[in-house]
Amino acid sequence: MNRISHALICLRSHALRHIHLLGLLAALLLAMPGSARAAVADIISLLQTITSTLQNGIGTALTGIKTVNNDAMNLQQQVLWPLSAINQVRASGSAIKNHYQGLFAKAARIPLTSATLANPSQLEAALRSASSGNLNQVQGAYTRVYGQVPTATNAPIMDRNMMDMDDAAAAASLKSTVISDQNSGRILARADSLEAQAIASVPGSAPLLTAQAQAANLANQAYLAKMLAADLRLEATKLAHDNAIRKKSAASTGTLRQQLQQVLTHP
Repeated sequence: MNRISHALICLRSHALRHIHLLGLLAALLLAMPGSARAAVADIISLLQTITSTLQNGIGTALTGIKTVNNDAMNLQQQVLWPLSAINQVRASGSAIKNHYQGLFAKAARIPLTSATLANPSQLEAALRSASSGNLNQVQGAYTRVYGQVPTATNAPIMDRNMMDMDDAAAAASLKSTVISDQNSGRILARADSLEAQAIASVPGSAPLLTAQAQAANLANQAYLAKMLAADLRLEATKLAHDNAIRKKSAASTGTLRQQLQQVLTHP
């Protein structure tokens, strides 16, 4: 309907220009000879017929179309999507956003670091960096704080294996927390963006915003599943460590039994 209305408006403007041409042709008609004047008179008559058709027939239809368009616009702006209600919701959303963003900003500025020595402070800074680019610093800082695996001459092979595996599991879990913090920052930034879009949205855009929110929620659920998998791996490593201690105890008991038997059977 809007395209038809636009086309009819263009025709009407052309008709107005034709009216001005009619006056110009009438002036030229008076200055021409009789034969030429008759031909121009026919052209003027044809233009007058076209202009009358545009002004009366099409002009009436154009006026009706404009009326329908205005009624539809008033229905949308006053009944379906009242502009006053939309502005009120936007103002309320902006007020809530500004209030809670201030609280979140204050909470984010609370100092959480507690390590005081040099090596623990470096490890804590790497863990709280929320940047995957600092993962290479985690391993070195972890080793400086918790030490290296003893050499083969200082510890049995089973103890060295358990210590090495425990260090690997702990470092992996710590690196996972860094990635999790980085992802949390991205999710919060995405939520802020969706919140800003919702406040400034226009009627009819709700399905698009809902789709974006659902996609962000799915991404967040995927990261939560990854963190759950990391937690399960750590728990499995703890179970394996406890079971290894029992195996070592059973092996020590068996060795002690053999030694006692040798002592008792010795002549």
